[in-house]
Amino acid sequence: MKQRKIIFAGPVGAGKTTAICSVSEVPPILTDVSASDDTRERKQTTTVAMDYGRISLDNGDRVHLYGTPGQERFDFMWEILTKGGGGLILMLDNARQDPLADIKTYTDAFSQFIRDQRLVIGITRTDVKSTPAIEDYREYLDLFTLRVPILAVDARRRKDVLLLIQTLLSLRH
Repeated sequence: MKQRKIIFAGPVGAGKTTAICSVSEVPPILTDVSASDDTRERKQTTTVAMDYGRISLDNGDRVHLYGTPGQERFDFMWEILTKGGGGLILMLDNARQDPLADIKTYTDAFSQFIRDQRLVIGITRTDVKSTPAIEDYREYLDLFTLRVPILAVDARRRKDVLLLIQTLLSLRH
């Protein structure tokens, strides 16, 4: 049995905690606290350290899922959580003011990890706001020569999150 580690990153409200909760086979560990800044406009609580969950694959491998805090003031946790990680699922909220700018923020912040490992992007809330479209994300990523899978997902749906995880694990690095 292999042990694997996947990191979920992205801005506040993109669905990292929800995704981990929707697939974890163990009770998730969450470090949510009441939001105390402009985050309150988006949601009542926010992750301040990490989220943790675990799933088992059909082959018996265990995948440990770690969610990073979305607020940049907690970016010191990003580096800590990526240690030993085998890939990054970047969750982006399509309903944010400028989700394309979020790509740059997070791909810059995780650039070394992305170079060494795998990356998949999950776009949430496309039901709330349909633009930008997936093709717009692809064109934007072309500017940075990043060719990675991009999937529209609902972080509340187990099958959508499992598809993100399976896609990431299928990539070669």
